[in-house]
Amino acid sequence: MVAKSLLALCALCLTLSAAWAGLPIQHWQTSQGARVLFVASHDLPMLDISVDFSAGSARDRVEQSGLANLTRHLMGLGAGIHDEREIAEKLADVGAVLAGRFDADRAGFSLRTLSGEAEREPAIGILTAILSQPRFDAQVLEREKARVVAALREAATKPASIGAKAFQAAIYGDHPYALNDGGEVDAIQGLTPDDLSNFHRVHYRAGNMSIAIMGDVSRALAEAIAERLAADLPVGEAPPPPRPVQVQARGTEMIIPHHASQSHLFMGMPGLLREDPDYFPLLVGNYILGGGGFDSRLTDAVRQKKGLAYSVYSYFMPMRELGPFQIGLQTRRDATDEAVRTVREELARYLAEGPSEAELAQAKNNLIGGFPLRIDSNKKMLEHLAMINFYRLPLDWLDTYSGQVAAVTREEITRAFQARILPDALTTVIVGGQSDPETPAGPSAD
Repeated sequence: MVAKSLLALCALCLTLSAAWAGLPIQHWQTSQGARVLFVASHDLPMLDISVDFSAGSARDRVEQSGLANLTRHLMGLGAGIHDEREIAEKLADVGAVLAGRFDADRAGFSLRTLSGEAEREPAIGILTAILSQPRFDAQVLEREKARVVAALREAATKPASIGAKAFQAAIYGDHPYALNDGGEVDAIQGLTPDDLSNFHRVHYRAGNMSIAIMGDVSRALAEAIAERLAADLPVGEAPPPPRPVQVQARGTEMIIPHHASQSHLFMGMPGLLREDPDYFPLLVGNYILGGGGFDSRLTDAVRQKKGLAYSVYSYFMPMRELGPFQIGLQTRRDATDEAVRTVREELARYLAEGPSEAELAQAKNNLIGGFPLRIDSNKKMLEHLAMINFYRLPLDWLDTYSGQVAAVTREEITRAFQARILPDALTTVIVGGQSDPETPAGPSAD
């Protein structure tokens, strides 16, 4: 059975390699120093552009937590001669769609427009103004601050949000990755238009800019678009990135009381860099542990055998510095201790034994077989180009993905997990916990 699976895997890998090998990624720098990746695609008269800056929440300070998020958000709510309504109307007039992206590492925008000059030029003009001429109107800022504060206060009542925030703070300590992406209420309320302008001036620089372009344009036109987007930005790099993450020798255990009918479990530690040499062993290994749905060991142990949770997951989130490894589930309050014990036992078993050959073959088949669905549109391809560009990954990352997955061995998975996942360093956060017999559980806030 295993031999047949391996033969099928090899055939699938060869097929996909032939289909996707040699993606024609072109790359260069603008005269201002922005990095550009470009793939021409003339099947549809569409153009997709992604622009990113190292200006995520890790660039915040504790006393101004939320500044990076609000800066990126307000850039799209008034720029140059256009207020937010005019931006929306002008984009709608040409059928263009503008979207934002924000996390601890990145802040940026994506634009989708028809590639014809009549539609393309006005849309790119709006994006260029947003990048280099944001208005940061005081009235708009006050409105958006109120909206963000209301959202933060609502999130502070929900067990999933409470647990995620506490877990992030616990595993990262005083590192900037511990800061909440959305900020903190007191810090948000104190922000001024000058704060946003200063953050934009320091971080939205041409040398801190990565541009991905995909669609129905020539190389020469792509170069002109990239030059235009970067032309009015300050030259030079942003300040140095955050310091490396230090993994704590011992994790913490935290129970946060809540009236929800279910307990929410968060368990993990910092675990993976975006350019990590063990990326593929950890990717494949995690699929087997908890990333593969019903194929995963955690689902089998926690749901199938004991009925302790509807779903249980694990994942690695690769980032510029060590991103989190996390296991999560929701369970009945009276089953909390058993669920935690079951997860720990299954993880310890996996760290000691590693996967079986059958599990490995199944994981590879599913990861390789599902990969084409992740790059089957210009929009999805653009997201990968943006990721490759921002993190400066090899240009053949997409071409070699299937081969890298197929080459992973049981020994590599076991070694990588044992090196990265340290039982004593795991932090556990539980929101809810065992029911207090004298205090009936209130309505669920799940």
